[in-house]
Amino acid sequence: MIRYMLFGLPLIALVALVAVFALSIDRDPGLVRSVLIDRPAPAFAMAEVPGLGVPGFDTAALKGEVTVVNVFASWCIPCRDEHPLLVELREVTGVRLFGINQSDAPENARAFLAELGNPYDAVGTDRDRRVSIDWGVYGVPETFVVDARGTITFKHVGPLTPAAIEDGLLPAIAAAQD
Repeated sequence: MIRYMLFGLPLIALVALVAVFALSIDRDPGLVRSVLIDRPAPAFAMAEVPGLGVPGFDTAALKGEVTVVNVFASWCIPCRDEHPLLVELREVTGVRLFGINQSDAPENARAFLAELGNPYDAVGTDRDRRVSIDWGVYGVPETFVVDARGTITFKHVGPLTPAAIEDGLLPAIAAAQD
């Protein structure tokens, strides 16, 4: 009897582990829960990227109107892929768009935005990733919606896609504007 139990326990554990993996296989990786949702944006201040021609920003700048905050870097391939969508988002919606430039040399950030276009109203430099850590950023790119009170209402992890904008970001912007 004990022999059967010793054989059965690892088998039960294996079946349970397979069930956990099977249930989470269809999860959307862009839907990472954030403890900052429905909370004020963390206190921070970021200097501008030198020579870019747009200001840096701080917590106070997020108040007054809905703002989309996008964390990006020139060395990030998915950031390059999503960038045309950010340019289009800015042109089509007119939403205020701020960028957090993570772990980037200023000349690389300037070259990236010169090549692909600069949709940002403000870009703060986060060379040491301190602001990104405070925002709970897992990696670049990530995109947030902040309402007019300065409260984070939405987070998207990973590169934006047309479907992610249509199904997630645009409804989040509309909800934040209400």
